[in-house]
Amino acid sequence: MISLIIGILVSLATIIIGTPLLIRVVHKLHYGQYIRQDGPQSHLLKRGTPTMGGVVIIIAVIIGWASSALYRAIIGGGAPSGSALLVLFAMVSMGALGFIDDFAKVRKKQNTGLSVSGKFFGQFVLATIYAVLSLMVPTKSGFPSAQAGMSFIEHPFFSFSFAGRIVSIILFVIWVNFLMTAWTNAVNLTDGLDGLAAGSSMIAFAGYAIVAFWESYHLKNLGRFGYAYAVSDPLDLTIIAVCAAVACFGFLWFNSNPATIFMGDTGSLALGGLFAALSISTHTEFLALIIGGLFVIETMSDVIQVGCFKLTHHRVFKMAPIHHHFELLGWSESKVVVRFWMIELVFVLVGVMVFYADWASRSGLLFS
Repeated sequence: MISLIIGILVSLATIIIGTPLLIRVVHKLHYGQYIRQDGPQSHLLKRGTPTMGGVVIIIAVIIGWASSALYRAIIGGGAPSGSALLVLFAMVSMGALGFIDDFAKVRKKQNTGLSVSGKFFGQFVLATIYAVLSLMVPTKSGFPSAQAGMSFIEHPFFSFSFAGRIVSIILFVIWVNFLMTAWTNAVNLTDGLDGLAAGSSMIAFAGYAIVAFWESYHLKNLGRFGYAYAVSDPLDLTIIAVCAAVACFGFLWFNSNPATIFMGDTGSLALGGLFAALSISTHTEFLALIIGGLFVIETMSDVIQVGCFKLTHHRVFKMAPIHHHFELLGWSESKVVVRFWMIELVFVLVGVMVFYADWASRSGLLFS
């Protein structure tokens, strides 16, 4: 518990101290955000707002987790787990790709950075490295960092092992690429209003912290009552999820409307990559659809808008993603953001309840 508190305090201090420093640096370099011209006209006032705030979010998560790991090492907890390092790799690597995209935007002084193919190639390479390492890197617990299959909670309902080792690895790499691409783009689409992505991510990571903590308390070989999970080092995953939630919480001080800094693709891709990696490491890839329900809605609204327009030349929404639709209906930006936070909180509560109900059912408690 002390290690968890250390992670929380260090992450919060890092984000509170580091964000103003980054704002000054970005101001001096004139690295301001460029706004899409076809969006709500009120957003044009945000042109020039410092971006790349995701750099501080990433640093806060890393330093918070590292401080916690150092404390545990001092009291005899051993070296950091491979699972934690892999999850952090997913966050940092996707954040680095987002940073390149942000940097290209400010250099070209327009709202387009990397090409679609360039970003997709980068995501493919990084997700493939993560996927292969997650099946190969040894862990302290002895359980693998990931399992080659698709899981709702814990056991795969569709295992790739039926096809032999080589083919199963290839299928797993494809699956991980899909998850990484989907979640990074989902958070990126959500990052369209001041505080929307940061607040929603804070709530989502808090949900995953609960899931990972419950798994750590009911880990196999601990001998505790009820169903036990074969998950690799979930306590480390808990600390990372909590540090991410706290970093997003602190970032909201500067990112709430009117924002003095944006997280940019650096932050949205990093948070999306971290969310995907946590779902893989906790064996809850499909439960993540509930816990990250708001991100799913944002993504589906964009898919529906584009698909319907190509088929019928008519738009379903006034503008996609869907948060812009409500803005154009006359809702204030703050009202959209707060109500979307509430929706995400409901999704997280439902996701956690489903997770607990699954544990209670496996433990024989649900109908006892």
